[in-house]
Amino acid sequence: MSSRKPKAQSTVLSDNDDDIHCNASNEMKNNNNYKQEKTTNNNSSNNIVYTPKIKWLDLSAQIFIHTGCLYGLYLLLTEAKLLTGLWVFIMIQLSGFGITAGAHRLWSHRAYKAKWPLRLLLIFLFTIAGQRHVYAWALDHRVHHKYSETDADPHNAKRGFFFAHVGWLFITPHPDAVAKREAVDMSDLIADPIVMWQKKYYIPLFALLCIGLPVIVPWYFWNESLWTSFWVNFNFRFCVTLNIAFLVNSVAHMWGHRPYDKSISPAENNFVSVLALGEAAHNYHHVFPWDYKTSELGSYTFNLTTGFIDAFARLGWAYDCKYASQQMIRRRANRTGDGSHTDPNVWGYGDEDLTSDDLKDIDTMGYHSLSS
Repeated sequence: MSSRKPKAQSTVLSDNDDDIHCNASNEMKNNNNYKQEKTTNNNSSNNIVYTPKIKWLDLSAQIFIHTGCLYGLYLLLTEAKLLTGLWVFIMIQLSGFGITAGAHRLWSHRAYKAKWPLRLLLIFLFTIAGQRHVYAWALDHRVHHKYSETDADPHNAKRGFFFAHVGWLFITPHPDAVAKREAVDMSDLIADPIVMWQKKYYIPLFALLCIGLPVIVPWYFWNESLWTSFWVNFNFRFCVTLNIAFLVNSVAHMWGHRPYDKSISPAENNFVSVLALGEAAHNYHHVFPWDYKTSELGSYTFNLTTGFIDAFARLGWAYDCKYASQQMIRRRANRTGDGSHTDPNVWGYGDEDLTSDDLKDIDTMGYHSLSS
């Protein structure tokens, strides 16, 4: 099944569009950050005395979530009903789309556009995931991409696996990260009433959707113990969802191939991509962050989020999905990749990589097979 949508619903950046996009992207970056960059040049991070400190309240929250996750896992394996385990899996998967298709591809990168019913659904699913409100998530993610693996990066992977994975949440941020947060243009999210509604009412929405809904449903509909349901459907589910997202910041920035740009740390990691619904073709994503597939091939096997967006595109709720042309991808891979890039047109009989001699041999083998 192809992951590409009809051309009427997509925007392909072609060979000639490559330079246009790069110029437009650089111009936008310069316009949005000129004032802050000027300040940074006069007062670089080298002149800033930065002493990391632990935010004890946030650390306590992470300890509670992770220790409670272990207890929740124990209850899931020993006491919880089968329907509760199925409910946990469904909640992890559905709320994951709120992160990947919503906060990430739609609101952080504007890789496609969505009509209000889809935006409302994605806000609902993202709130179940409990990863702060969309505005805060997208703000940090935009800073991460613009200043990846510098002091301004909120979860700078160069500070080590632990910091990139979870430490950044309870360690005071570098002053550069604070400054860049103030410099990033967020006017598009401010103009989105659904995003700002969630931001305004996030605390009660978190209580209702991240804690209440997942916990109450098993208790009400199939008489699961409320105690068991809380530790399984809040702590365990919430912790698993968090750590899957954390893997993209840590593992996918450290291990894997770099077929599109070998000079950056983000890498292609299929294992994390499967867990994260397609978010860990990370070398590609950091080279082409505006591609709605976040990967070159967009296979639904490794990228369920692309299938999710494509399904809503067919309904007309998602549209203007942007993706890079093959010419643009090949040119970038040839120029800066690590040599591991393979042509995506290796698909079967008749593809362009087959030589004339190979075709003759195949035809001969096929003839003998049929005639034997």
